[in-house]
Amino acid sequence: MLKLVTLKTRLSVNVNKIATLRNSRGQNNPNLLKVVQDIEGYGADGITIHPRPDQRHIKYKDAIDLSKKVKSEFNIEGNPIDSFMDLVLKINPTQVTLVPDGINNITSNSGWDTIKHSEFLYKKIKVLKSSGIRTSIFVNPDPKMVRGAHQIGADR
Repeated sequence: MLKLVTLKTRLSVNVNKIATLRNSRGQNNPNLLKVVQDIEGYGADGITIHPRPDQRHIKYKDAIDLSKKVKSEFNIEGNPIDSFMDLVLKINPTQVTLVPDGINNITSNSGWDTIKHSEFLYKKIKVLKSSGIRTSIFVNPDPKMVRGAHQIGADR
């Protein structure tokens, strides 16, 4: 049975589009690290990034650079392919959100089937948790998928 807990609402700002704009200009404008510093200064509780394999917005180097600068909660989203897992285990962010996006997806448009992919997700969660990383799973708003995420050990 799921236990309901009242929590304070917290704001984590996803800065992917800032990196997209920077990348489209071919230079460091806007400066992603400065924008993140400003966002935290304005009171955000966290920074979220989603480095995709094609690195069309947040690049893996950005993730490493941000890991040294983010003072608030740091959430990294992505499909747990080997290169992503290597990256997050190197960085050790506050949270990793597992997202089932394909390499060619423009955006994340659906959540994990936590029942069908339970064994795969369980193994990834176990690795992340062994490094002290809180885990979250991107799911559709279906109670069965939420229960499935809970059963395989996701924190959120």
